[in-house]
Amino acid sequence: MRTIAQVGKKGRLGPIVPLVPFTGGGALRTSQAVAGLGDLLERAEPLAALEHYFADVVMSSAGRFVFIGGEAGVGKTSLVRGFCANQSVRILSGACDALATPRPLGPLLDISHTTGGDLEAMIVRGGGRPYEVADVFLDQLRSGPPCVVILEDVHWADDATLDVIRLLARKVESAPVLVVGTYRDDQMDRTHPLRVLIGDVATSPAVARLYLAPLSAAAVADLAAPYGLDAAELYRNTGGNPFFVTEVLATGGDTLPATVQDAVLARVARLGPVAQRLVEMVAIIPTGVDISILEAMDDEAVAGIEECLASGVLAPIPGGVTFRHELARLAVEISMSPARCVSLHRAALTALSDPKRGPIDPTSLSHHAEAAADIEAVLRFAPQAAAVATQARAHREAAAQYARALRFGWGLTDEQRAELLSLRSSECFLTGHYADAIDSRREALATYRLLGDRLREGDALRMMSSNLRCSGLVAEATEAGLAAVAVLETLTPGHELAMAYANRAMLALNIEDTTATLEWGAKAQELAARIDDRETLVHAMNTIGTAGYLIGDDDGRRALERSLHLCKEWGFVEQAGRAYIHLAWASVRVHDYARAEAYQREGDEYCLERGLDAWRLEILAHQARRLLDQGQWDEATEVTSTILRSGTGNAVAQTLALCIVALLRARRGDPDHQGPLTRAQAIAAPTGELQHLLPTATASAEIAWLEGGAQAADVTRAATDQAMKLAMRYGAVPAVGELAAWRRRCGVQDLMPTLSTAPYALELSGDTAGAATAWTELGCQYEGAITLCAGGLEANYRRALAIFQALDARPAAAIAAQLLREGGARSVPRGPRTSTKQNAGGLTTREVEVLGMVSEDMTNREIAGRLHLSEKTVDHHVAAILAKLGVSNRRQAAKAVAPVSVGVEDGRQH
Repeated sequence: MRTIAQVGKKGRLGPIVPLVPFTGGGALRTSQAVAGLGDLLERAEPLAALEHYFADVVMSSAGRFVFIGGEAGVGKTSLVRGFCANQSVRILSGACDALATPRPLGPLLDISHTTGGDLEAMIVRGGGRPYEVADVFLDQLRSGPPCVVILEDVHWADDATLDVIRLLARKVESAPVLVVGTYRDDQMDRTHPLRVLIGDVATSPAVARLYLAPLSAAAVADLAAPYGLDAAELYRNTGGNPFFVTEVLATGGDTLPATVQDAVLARVARLGPVAQRLVEMVAIIPTGVDISILEAMDDEAVAGIEECLASGVLAPIPGGVTFRHELARLAVEISMSPARCVSLHRAALTALSDPKRGPIDPTSLSHHAEAAADIEAVLRFAPQAAAVATQARAHREAAAQYARALRFGWGLTDEQRAELLSLRSSECFLTGHYADAIDSRREALATYRLLGDRLREGDALRMMSSNLRCSGLVAEATEAGLAAVAVLETLTPGHELAMAYANRAMLALNIEDTTATLEWGAKAQELAARIDDRETLVHAMNTIGTAGYLIGDDDGRRALERSLHLCKEWGFVEQAGRAYIHLAWASVRVHDYARAEAYQREGDEYCLERGLDAWRLEILAHQARRLLDQGQWDEATEVTSTILRSGTGNAVAQTLALCIVALLRARRGDPDHQGPLTRAQAIAAPTGELQHLLPTATASAEIAWLEGGAQAADVTRAATDQAMKLAMRYGAVPAVGELAAWRRRCGVQDLMPTLSTAPYALELSGDTAGAATAWTELGCQYEGAITLCAGGLEANYRRALAIFQALDARPAAAIAAQLLREGGARSVPRGPRTSTKQNAGGLTTREVEVLGMVSEDMTNREIAGRLHLSEKTVDHHVAAILAKLGVSNRRQAAKAVAPVSVGVEDGRQH
C-alpha cells in the first residue's frame, strides 16, 4: 500500500490507511462503506485537475498553488489523500491548528520536522520572519525533484502562516512543487483573512481554485442502497455532506441520527469505558496527541488505543493518535460535561508544560490554561505566546493572546495590566483594528494616570493620537497629541518627548500645513540628534520630506527616500512602511506616475512580507488612484475590491477606495455611484484633512459634470469649498490646481488661482491643447479628453469622443457627442452599445473582451497586441477570468460563458 510521507507529529495526513468514511469527507463507492479503498464519488473532475496541475509541474518545473474549498466534511481531505496515494514523489504535509489562537507557523513547523535543514533551524529557533521562512522553504524545494506540499485547514492559519502562504502563491512558479491548501469556505465571512488572501493572489496564473460541492441526491442514494435506508430522507437530513452521510451509515444504518454529533457519539458509545476515556482526552487537544502525553494525563486510558484505532474513531500519527476528522473531535468535545473538560485540560496543561517531554509550546499551553480556568498559567503562558506571535509577525494572534491574558487580569497589578493593554493596542494597530487599539490604549492611559506615571501617560497619549488619526478621528487625535507634549515637556527630555514632537509634525502634515510640519519636525530632529534617537530621526525626516514632495519639491522626495533607506538599514520596519505610504501618496498627488508605480509595487511587497496589513492597504489605495488616473480601470476595480473586502478601519484607504468605486461607476454609466460617494464623504467630512477632502470633493465635482444640468455649479461649489479653502490656506499647490480646474469645468466662477501646476496650470491659463498633451504624456487619457471638451474646437471634441469611447466612458462620451452636435458637426461617431447578452460570469468589460479573444484561441501575446496592453496585464486578466468562472483552463472558460458580443449601434460590426 502506498504511504504519504508524514511531516510532523501533528500533520493530519499520516501514513495512508484505507479510506474509510470516518476520515472526514469524500464518500466511497463501495457496498462496504467502512472497509477498504474505493473510488471517491463525484470527485473525478477535481482529482483529474490535481493530476493535471502536477503533470504540468513535472513537465515545466514551474510550480502551481491550488486552493481547495468546501464546507466542513465535504471531502477535501479524502480528495487530497486519493490524489497523494497515486503519486510516487515526496509528499510534505502540515496542518493548521483548531486552537482559539493557533501556533504561529504551525503547518510549516510540521513540515520542517521532515525537511530539516535551514527551514527547521529557522522555525524551531524562532525569529524567522514570514518572508524569510518562505524564501528558505522555496530554496529547499528548488533544490529537489518535483514534490507535493499539502497545507490542511488554512482557514485556521495564523497571520504568519497566511503571509507565508501568500508569498508561496506569488513565487511558487520558481520551484517544481504543487502546493495544495484546503480550507472550509463555510466558516469564512467576506472579511476573513484567507478570503482576502485568495482574492489578492487570484490573478496569478500559477494559482487555481477548486470547489468541492456536496454529493448529489443520486450519489447519496448509491451509498444508502446497501443499507435499505430511505435515501431521500438521508439526503434531506445531511444535505449531501459526505461526512454526515458516511457517519450515519457507519452506525450500521439501523437508526437515522438527527445530527452528525449523534452519529459520532453512537460510534464512541460502542467503545469500552477505557477507550471512551481516551477519546475524550484526545478530543481536548485539537492537533493530535503523543502517546507520552496521554500516558502523563491518564496512563490507564492508553490501554484503549488499539480499540479506538480498530473502530476507526481515531487514526494513527507518528508517535500518537488523532481524530480522523475535526467534526468528530468537536462532537465529542462539546458532549462532555464542563467539569470533565476542565479536568482534562488541567491534565493536559500539566503534561505539556513538563520540559522533560519536549519543547514548551506557549500557544498550546495558553489554550489549555484558559480552558482549565488556571489564572496563573494563563498569565504565564499567554504573554509568552503573544511574544512568539509578535516575533513571527503574526500580529492578529499576538493581540488575541494579550486579550486572553487580560480576561484573567484580576490577578495582575495595575502596572502589569497597563503594560498588557499597551502591548495589545500596538498589535491591534498593526493589523488595522483601530477601534480595539484605541479602547486598549484608553484603558492603559487611565491606569498610568491612576499610578501617577507621567512618562508613560505622555507616551500613551502620543500613541493614542496616532491610533485616533488613522481611524479618522482627527480632532481627538490633535487633542491627544497636544496633551502628550504638555505632559512630557514637564519631564526630562527623552525619546518619548522627541516622538511626541514628531507626532505633532505628522498631525500638521496630514492637514498639509507645511509651515507647522517643518517647525515640529525640526524640534523632533534637534532633540533626536541630541539624545541619539534614530527612530525619531527617521520619523521626522520622513514627515518633512513628505511635506516637500506633496508640493512638488524634489528635495523633499529625496529626503523621503533617504528616510526609507535609513529605516531599512537600522531595522525600523514600521517606519519603513510609513515611508512607502508617503511615497505612494505624494507621487500620485504630483502626478509622478512612473515613480509612483515603483514605490507602490515595492511598498506592497515590503508590507506584505512583514505583516503590515494596515500600511499595505493604504499603499494599495494610492495604487488604485494611480490606476484610475492612467485608464487602467479594471485593475483599479480589483485593487479597491481588495481594500473594501478587507474590512479595514484605515480611514484614508476607505475614503480613496470608495471614491474610486463611485467614479468608476459614474464614468461607465453604472448604477449607484452615489452610495459609495456618500460613505466616503461621511468618513472624510469630520477629519478636516485635505487627503480625505480632496478626493471626495473632486469626485463630487466630476459626477456633477457628468450628470450636467443647471445645478452642476452649485453642487460643485458646495462640494469643493472646504477643500479649496484648506488648500489655499496651506499652499497645497497641486490640490489648488485640481480643485480650480474642476470648479471651472462645472461653471463655478472663481478668480484665477496663483497657485497651480501643470497640466492644470495650462488648462486654467486657456491652453487646453497643451494641457491635453501633458495629460497624454502622463498616461492620463481620460483627464486629457475632459480638458479637450473645454477647448471649443470640433477637432478637440472628436479626439475626446474617441478616447471616451475607447475607455467605455459612456456618460463622458455622450457629453463630447453633444458638444459636437451643438457645434453643428455631422456624422457624430456612435460608440459601442451595451450587450444585450447577460454577463453571467460577473466579468468586467475588459474581461469580457479578453474572453472573446480567448475563445478564438488567441494567445496572451496576440491579445496584448490587439488591445495594446502588456502581456503581463493580459496574463492577469485571463487569470481573473478563470477564477471568476471557477474553471482551470482557457478551453473551459470559453465554454463556461459564451463571449459577450460588442458591436456598434448600426449592427455592422460584432
